[in-house]
Amino acid sequence: MTAMTPGSNIPLPISRVAVDVAAPVRLDVSGLLLTVDGKVRSDDDFIFYNQPSGPGVSHRSGGGSAPDAIVVDTAAVPAGIDRIVITASPDAAGQTFQGIEPTATVRSTEDGSVLASFTPPRLGAETALVIVEIYLRNGAWKVRAVGQGYANGLAGIATDFGVSVEEPAAPVAAPAPVPATAPLAAPPVPATPPADPRVAVAAPAAPPAAPSAPPAGTGRINLDKGRVSLQKNQTVSLVKGGKPLLSRVKMGLGWEPAFRGKDIDLDASVMAFGPQRNHIDSCYFGKLAILDGAVKHSGDNLTGEGAGDDEVIVVDLGRIPAEVSALVFTVNSFTGQKFTEVGKAYCRLIDAASGEELVRFDLTGTEPRTGVLMAKLIKQFSGEWEMTAVGDFVKSRTVRGMVKPAGQAL
Repeated sequence: MTAMTPGSNIPLPISRVAVDVAAPVRLDVSGLLLTVDGKVRSDDDFIFYNQPSGPGVSHRSGGGSAPDAIVVDTAAVPAGIDRIVITASPDAAGQTFQGIEPTATVRSTEDGSVLASFTPPRLGAETALVIVEIYLRNGAWKVRAVGQGYANGLAGIATDFGVSVEEPAAPVAAPAPVPATAPLAAPPVPATPPADPRVAVAAPAAPPAAPSAPPAGTGRINLDKGRVSLQKNQTVSLVKGGKPLLSRVKMGLGWEPAFRGKDIDLDASVMAFGPQRNHIDSCYFGKLAILDGAVKHSGDNLTGEGAGDDEVIVVDLGRIPAEVSALVFTVNSFTGQKFTEVGKAYCRLIDAASGEELVRFDLTGTEPRTGVLMAKLIKQFSGEWEMTAVGDFVKSRTVRGMVKPAGQAL
């Protein structure tokens, strides 16, 4: 592994790498595809959590328990793209890098081996960084440590490289970039950049999607407008009225036989993981309470018959131990029945005090497997929880066999 310094570069020996950026706080990590003149071709070349894929470049969320990353496949990068810059900014609005040491790590996507790492020195008032860049020189791709800081957030970086950003509600004083610790050609920052460090790509006017079912792959939503119906891979922040939900909730899981008259014996479970995807404990029909009672299981349902939830797992979010950063909810078939024999499988999050349904995910697809990862709850650095619909099928008949795929889904 190479420990890089500002301005240093190394050859890129493989075509597909992931660049993750880790820090003591949650960071938003983005990538921009730039032409030889240092500009994006269009807003589609700005890759971030709300626009997660582009030609040869994609955003990979760490889900709060691992750093976000930009994945680059140089073999798929279109002709005319000269470099891909990787940026990072604190998730909390207005937070600077003062006292925070972000580290960018370049890894092989094939085996996870580390090729290089870079920690920019002497950071202070910056609210965003161009931390590294992957660039083409004489027909070969390389990685360069940059570390250029901006005091006007991710909006300043995006504007510098030609991305259209939403205008603020009112003009703000003109900020300027913090001097770079390594040279990077870029035009001056416009006089009135957006104040919000999160950037939204401008799009043609269109009727807004219904808040309870936004298009798959869009940004985070919360509970302010009532029940949220998730699609696969969508995420909802468990925040209502600006406050994180830290009370008792119920995860109800249900299913019906796909063929009338045939019993379906499935088992719901939840697995607790730490920040390094380390398995801490599992709650299922054979172990009805874990984490000192913060997570409890309702018991086994042997048929799946009848309306309503077949099995319920109660989670006291406010009592989850600090070492637990993720909960993964799964359903598996101990007797070997496959999910092609199951109909109407779903999970739903319920406020335990009021009985109000907060979030629902209906499993629409099916595969001839014996297990499915239904949903995950991830604890953010801010202390709030996010729920993501998973819906991935796996080959496992027991809760023990679900642990590894559950950890990989984080």
